[in-house]
Amino acid sequence: MDFEPKWIAWEITRRCNLHCVHCRSSSELEAQGHPDFSFEEAKRVLADISSYASPVIVLSGGEPLLRADVFDIAKYGGSKGLRMCLATNGTLVTDEICRKIKDADIKMVSLSVDGSTAGVHDNFRNSPGAFEATMNAARLFKENGIKFLVNSSFTKRNQKEIPKVMKLVRELGATAWYMFMIVPTGRGEDIMDELISLEDYEDILAWHYEMEKNEKDMLIRPTCAPSYYRVVLQKAKEQGDDFKRRSLKFSTGGSKGCLAGQLISLMDVDGNLLPCSYFPLAAGNIREKSFQDIWENSGLFKELRDFKSYKGKCGACEYVNVCGGCRARAYAMTGDYMEAEPFCSHTPMKMK
Repeated sequence: MDFEPKWIAWEITRRCNLHCVHCRSSSELEAQGHPDFSFEEAKRVLADISSYASPVIVLSGGEPLLRADVFDIAKYGGSKGLRMCLATNGTLVTDEICRKIKDADIKMVSLSVDGSTAGVHDNFRNSPGAFEATMNAARLFKENGIKFLVNSSFTKRNQKEIPKVMKLVRELGATAWYMFMIVPTGRGEDIMDELISLEDYEDILAWHYEMEKNEKDMLIRPTCAPSYYRVVLQKAKEQGDDFKRRSLKFSTGGSKGCLAGQLISLMDVDGNLLPCSYFPLAAGNIREKSFQDIWENSGLFKELRDFKSYKGKCGACEYVNVCGGCRARAYAMTGDYMEAEPFCSHTPMKMK
């Protein structure tokens, strides 16, 4: 396969106990027309995927810990040779949950931290007490020897917190920190005016490059910011760094920034296979077709993999093979997922 699936986020429930301002699926405590699928269907899906490939499966949501059978799903996936992980907001984590995580052989857990203080984080999550609960989850994971990473999402309301959050995440003992640049989908469409400005976006990526040079203990990577891979090459060349080594280090199983529908995808609770967590168009439904059929034959996936058909600046850009532009952001902000990345200040050499 030219494009082998490496990582699948699986929305095993749309129910959630928080009401975050940026939630891509607009999750609520009740499913509201998107009921959880059965454990039997979960087994069928995992067996189908494992018969074709061995991607990392991230059990996500909503809040996956609201499903009573989440650990049964994880165990079954592991029995099929899949590397099972868990994405949680952390507020429901207890010592008992930690024991179940270890018993299910979940390889990695991700937490969400969007501010260095309760005031900032709780405001972003629309839930008083969320910060304290998440800090407790990190403490419990460390005490129980559970590897965890931290995802942090940023808009204008918390962008000044970025260095502080990184410092906090390091102190928590996380193995990795992923800095998410918001893509306005789901509830995130309501905060379109809070998107980080184009100028600040570029400055933040440049800051991340310089910061990474001195980071030795924790993997750090911007997410939903494919322009970073262009910045890596530009800065490394300017400064005489080993840009080939660095660009490969930042890559997630591939050699370009946006991997939507190429190496990664999202399965939602209704069975739709989407290019990524922020791309609302479905390539097919796993209740109607096999994972392999959708992955290999979907017209949507084929378009996303055809870099020569990208439009505007992305189509003309010399960095298209290492960046590709965020296809989800292009769709959210222009209505055309093949259009140029809206948050890129680079002018391709062909257009100068």
